[in-house]
This record gives sequence, C-alpha cells and structure tokens, in this order.
Amino acid sequence: MKVDGEKSIDCFVASRNSAKLIFTAGPAALLPENITGLRPCFGRGDSDYAGVEESVIKALRQMSGHVNVVRMQGSASLALEIMALNFLYGRVLVIQTGYYSQRLHLLALSAMQRQNEITEVHMTEWERLDNIEGTFDWIFACYTETSCGLKLPIQMLRAASDRLKARLMLDATASIGLETQHELADVIGYSSCKGLFGLTGAAFVAFHEAPTVEVDSFYLNISNHSSKLMTGPYHAIASLHDVLTQHDIFRETVEANKRAIMNRMNPYLTQPPSRQPFLCTHLSCKIVSKDNRAVLYIPRTEMGGSVICHLGEVHLGREAHGDILSTLEILE
Repeated sequence: MKVDGEKSIDCFVASRNSAKLIFTAGPAALLPENITGLRPCFGRGDSDYAGVEESVIKALRQMSGHVNVVRMQGSASLALEIMALNFLYGRVLVIQTGYYSQRLHLLALSAMQRQNEITEVHMTEWERLDNIEGTFDWIFACYTETSCGLKLPIQMLRAASDRLKARLMLDATASIGLETQHELADVIGYSSCKGLFGLTGAAFVAFHEAPTVEVDSFYLNISNHSSKLMTGPYHAIASLHDVLTQHDIFRETVEANKRAIMNRMNPYLTQPPSRQPFLCTHLSCKIVSKDNRAVLYIPRTEMGGSVICHLGEVHLGREAHGDILSTLEILE
C-alpha cells in the first residue's frame, strides 16, 4: 500500500493496529516510527545508512551499558547460539527457569560438542542456585523467562556469578528495553522486535570483553559479523532509528498494561511482585477472548494457565491505559 506524508502513515498504522489486538511476546503493535525510519540502504558506501546504524548502536550501548554491540541478521536464537559458541568455555552452569532456559542448555551442549572448549555443562533450578558450590567459568541464564512469566533478580545472578568465580551470560530477549541493569552481565543477546519495539530481523550480541574462543564457521564466528562480512539487518535497524529516540514513551505503555493486569487479575498471579517482568504476566486461569481480532500468546510449555504479553498498545504512547485488556475474559 502506498502512503504519502506522515498523516497517511499514521492512518495506515492506526488501521493495521485496529484490525489486530496483540497479546503476544513480540513484535509489538506497529509504530509509525517503524515505517518512517525505513529507507533504501546498503552496508557499504551508504553514508546515510551508516549514520542510521551508528545512531541505533549508540542508543543500544547506552541502554545496556555494554561498549561492544555486534548486529546480525536473524532472530535472537542466532545471537544466543553465536554467544554460546564464541564465549563459553570451561565449566558452564545453566539456570533452569523454563522452556527458554532449556534452549540455552541445548546450545551449551552443542557448543561443547562442536568447539571442544567447554569441559562440563551443569543445570540447576533457579531456586537451588544458592546451594551450588565450587567454581564455574560461566553462568548462562534467562533474565526474563517468557514461558512462565518469570523475571530473575539480576542482582541475584550477578552475586551467584561472583561467588562461583564465573562470568554471566544472559538471554536478554524478553528483558532488553524493559528491565534495567543489563550491564551486570558480561554478555547478553537479544533481538529487535520485543522491548526495543522494532521490526523483526535484527539480532544483537553485547559484551564487555571480546571472546577468546575461535569458531570454525564463517556465519557463526562473531568476528565476521563485527567486521560486517555479510548482509546485515539494514531495514530492521532502520525500523529502530526513529523509535529509540522516543523509547521511554513507548516503554510507558508496557508499564501501564502491566499495572492494569496486575490490578485486574491479582487473584490469579503466579509470581510475586519481585519476580514479575514487564513484558508478560503468567496467570493461573485460562484467558480467552470473544473478539476475533485478538491474537493470544501460546506458550511453548504445558504448565497451564495463560501468559498475557503487554506490547499491544505501544502505538498509543501516553494514551495507553490498558484498555486492550477489556477484550479478555476468564474461561470458567
């Protein structure tokens, strides 16, 4: 569809968002800024795009507190596999929180088999972390576990890493842009399309110190992405350019939705306030909607209840008050 001018873009986006009510984990509702940031672009010899990417990477550095940010074309899962292969070595402890932590366990085991740098991979439930003794080289964990609406206190993970003499690697897919203190982790991976409010297609690895493992793969070697030896996520990064300058406003919509569901569904909350992430909420009841525009989140787990995500009113900015939740009801 062709659109002319900002008013046309606003009308187009409003029409698309009104036709679909999103309760899923990302991408968020469509933003005009996702579109106004788009442009023809190329990774070499395009000074306009070079400025766009520099601005986005600078904003991401400031957001997470990591000096080094490497972008690549793909999902967060690509970033996590590249992290596992390029950084992990020695004894690795994976923190069990749910479906997505099990994926981290598989990535660590795969890296051990392929790289010969990892000597052991252990896994422990997060509740038993204080009981773990000895020393490890890395702790690998999810900051926010979407499958069950759980946020681990990052100070707890950092303290455990220090106690076990380990470095901390985080799956930040569901936390970046929404939660704070990512700088406490040595390495994090995430994508463009959840709490950053961009379009799908870009993955990022951020770190304090460069990896020491040499990966025998062109595509999975992080240095090749850092050196931009293959096509990058140009349009996904462009979709973030205009968003990140107003990110605080869009983040407020997620907080408004979170407050609304915490108040409305208080008897059904399965996590205490200290472990509630902004992205989503797990409820012990089954949630349905009679509105055929609603797209409900289907967790990759069979733990029961429902997970409701809070990115569906991002386009409303400070006008968002959680009204979208009125289309949901409890299945009796």
